[in-house]
Amino acid sequence: MATASSLLSEEKFLCSVCLDVFTQPVSTPCGHNFCSTCINKYWDGSDICQCPLCQRIFSPRPELQVNTVVSGLAAEFQKLSQLKASAPDLQLPETVDVLCDICSEVKERAVKSCLMCLVSFCEAHLEPHQRVAGLKSHTLLEPVKNLEDRMCKTHSKVEELYCRTDSACVCVLCFKTSHKSHNVVPLEEEYEAVMAKKDETMANIQKMIQSRSEKIAEFESSLEGCRRDAEKEKEASVLVFTDLIQSIQRSQVELFEAIEERHTATRQKTEGFLAELKVEIAELESRSNQLEQLSQSADHHQFVQSFPTLCSPSNMDWAHIGVQSDLSLEAVRDDLTQLKQRVKEIMEELPEIKMKRMREHAVDLALDPDTAFGTLIISQEGKHVICTDTKQELPSNPKRFERYPDVLAKEGFTTGKFYYEVQVKGKTDWIVGVVRESVERKKDTHLSVISGAWNIGLVDGTYKAYAGKTGTITLKEELKKVGIFVDYNKGVVSFYNVDSKSHIYSFTSCQFTERLYPYFGLQGTENGKNLAPLIITPVSQSGHTDD
Repeated sequence: MATASSLLSEEKFLCSVCLDVFTQPVSTPCGHNFCSTCINKYWDGSDICQCPLCQRIFSPRPELQVNTVVSGLAAEFQKLSQLKASAPDLQLPETVDVLCDICSEVKERAVKSCLMCLVSFCEAHLEPHQRVAGLKSHTLLEPVKNLEDRMCKTHSKVEELYCRTDSACVCVLCFKTSHKSHNVVPLEEEYEAVMAKKDETMANIQKMIQSRSEKIAEFESSLEGCRRDAEKEKEASVLVFTDLIQSIQRSQVELFEAIEERHTATRQKTEGFLAELKVEIAELESRSNQLEQLSQSADHHQFVQSFPTLCSPSNMDWAHIGVQSDLSLEAVRDDLTQLKQRVKEIMEELPEIKMKRMREHAVDLALDPDTAFGTLIISQEGKHVICTDTKQELPSNPKRFERYPDVLAKEGFTTGKFYYEVQVKGKTDWIVGVVRESVERKKDTHLSVISGAWNIGLVDGTYKAYAGKTGTITLKEELKKVGIFVDYNKGVVSFYNVDSKSHIYSFTSCQFTERLYPYFGLQGTENGKNLAPLIITPVSQSGHTDD
């Protein structure tokens, strides 16, 4: 089994491009990890898209997602590195290079430190402590630095006692004053007690190291398994889509052949009609010429005998004969359009794709101070809003909410689709969504679908949807960031958990007739428990979010 130090070695968490600990690590299709910014800059500056490590070429350029497992491990490693850097540089007593405090010119290495004298002595200057009776009673220990740290800062006496109540070393005077009623024992006694627990503590530490080493190995194994599964899924998807594309291409060829067959049949039929018409025209022209000749003849007998034949009508009634094109395949096109929509719906069943397509309609919002309740404070850029206990004196404004700590965005919408994200992390009570422009702002009115508001929120620890009757929403995890997607034309308002990309709730079949505004309800401070802000966060097109 690998040790924790080897599994958490620095090289495993360094980006090979910037040579620093991973920041938003992403995995390439070949399984190597890089900082998101580093790999994208590397590819932007090159004509080909290839892995910097194994030189594998990717075409087309893959869309990379943040590897949450590696990101978590890198974050933990960075924390450990910071703790190590900030921790005091502890050394074992035998490795500490302590010099004699008495030596004046060339200082010798100390062999003992005296807690009574607060001085470290070399072997020569220690001699009086071994010879003089008054000095023999002093407490000597292996040489240590900073002996003054062993002195009580209040009474300037050696800290010879240990207060178990406060977990602190104290002096005799401390014991008689501020620690009088505490559980205080001699420092040597506490040392013996701690030493008795040392083996058990070290065993527990080793168990923790072992446990975490196994967990790291488990994560790495899972990560490798995820990579293999991802490759298998990609290969299977390529086969399915290739077959689908080939099938569509074959169908397109067959459709063209059917259209051509219909066109050929119509052409042949029309050409037959044209031939017959040309024959009839030739015959009629012949009759006309014969009639003209007979009319100029003095042979009345022949003229009278031939006239009925020359004037007889054609056997074909062309007035009701025509060529109708039977090439229209509108029904087929409609079915194919529906098939395309169905494929789109199938793909959007994947949360990542659904979120990506919604984010294509992201809008840049800013909070409107003219609508803000008096206790609300909006940041200068208009993205953060907090609620205070102090109501400000604000100018009267018909747009302002005057009953509850609510605020709207400056931007309103009357058509199309729009999407935005709101951070609710840390708030114990909140409401977000959209409201119509004429929503009540001055009176004590319950905001719901009936009053022109389509919202969800967290109230008294329960997630709720404010439909005609407020309904409870059951979620598996705490909401930190909410995505709101509105399709004005279809009358749909949907809410999503941005972190898990999962659907929370949707209002459907809504009849929008007015301008809609994003709405933010802060629900008061709740005696200091609900002080966190609501934040309009930038929408990430890559799908990755940060807390």
